[in-house]
Amino acid sequence: MPLVGVTSTADSSRLAERAGIGAAVARPLPPFTEESERLRLEMRAWVEAELAPHAAEWEKAKFFPNEVFSKCAEAGWIGLKFPRELGGGGDPLGAAVWAQELARCGSGGLGAGIGAHTGIALPPVWKFGTPDQHERYLVPGIRGEKIAALGITEPDAGSDVAGIKTRARRVEGGFVVNGSKMFITNGVRADFIVTAVKTTEAGGHHGISFLIVDRGEGVSASPIEKMGWHASDTALIGFDDVFVPEENLLGPEHEGFKLIMANFQWERVMMALGAVGAMEALFERTLAYAQQREQFGRPIGRNQAIRHKLAEVAVALETGRAITYNALRMHLAGMNAVQEVTMAKLATQRAAFDAGDACLQIHGGAGYLEENGIARAVRDLRLGPIGGGTDEIMREILGKTLGL
Repeated sequence: MPLVGVTSTADSSRLAERAGIGAAVARPLPPFTEESERLRLEMRAWVEAELAPHAAEWEKAKFFPNEVFSKCAEAGWIGLKFPRELGGGGDPLGAAVWAQELARCGSGGLGAGIGAHTGIALPPVWKFGTPDQHERYLVPGIRGEKIAALGITEPDAGSDVAGIKTRARRVEGGFVVNGSKMFITNGVRADFIVTAVKTTEAGGHHGISFLIVDRGEGVSASPIEKMGWHASDTALIGFDDVFVPEENLLGPEHEGFKLIMANFQWERVMMALGAVGAMEALFERTLAYAQQREQFGRPIGRNQAIRHKLAEVAVALETGRAITYNALRMHLAGMNAVQEVTMAKLATQRAAFDAGDACLQIHGGAGYLEENGIARAVRDLRLGPIGGGTDEIMREILGKTLGL
């Protein structure tokens, strides 16, 4: 059976050889299969050959080229989650592998930009969109021809999604949108923004709708300076009397909160997978460093303090992997996995940041150097306990699922 998303077996083999990856396939852990692990090797080789070498350059530029999306599309990575008839791969499990392996690109901002397009902004267009919307937005999105962003968070409404103030007023033929969105990944470059708006005066969750807003007159975007994720264009977006045609209403009017909740589950699984991938890469690199770096006449890994730090990172990694893979398995099976997904997101984000900090400490002064990449990883991982639902919100959701 051919591997989904691979354009050329010969090209994939050459990439794997260049990346130093052997032919052996790791023993798969459920829900992943041997085919998933073959795909993982090819993705890892591709990421290490096509993305990682440019990470430092794009971090310094605080932007990465739009061509990255078309390259990802050519390799087949963008469309993995989506149906074949729309140009996708029909392989949601492969999309999960991609979310994990993308963490090896060397830049949290680069991974966030690609991930926001493939795993956050496009899925609601697929799941709730009309055939016409699929053709106008999803298909070119899968090809990397149009870049998408998801606009929910606002300056005064982050965790409190029901508190959004951006409004869409009905007019002949559609809506007029006024308001602003904050912390929008791909917000500067996006060709269209899947935007949450209030379509009634009612408070609370009722009256939220989604519109697909094209870049154009009345839409402004300005980049935001951040602690990490430097290669990602994160934007403050303004809507000033923006006309949106009726055919760009995504899903039922006034029922957008359900769309938000449905999308959050996959976003949070992706974040957990990304944290596991990042911990794995940091652990492998730091273990090798501890075995090679000598002080006082022996490798530092032979010192108890270093051994224990690495042992703790290994435990955090395996714990995060187990809880995340379980949540993924349940989610893909169509089960009600809110509790398990919430646990996975909560358990992995802070753990990944703490693991990164431990790895930086083991590298010592070398880890603190910008050129090393460890410091960048720590900065980037700090967003995990905030983005996609803060740790505090995750605990609230989890408490409610426990009947509290």
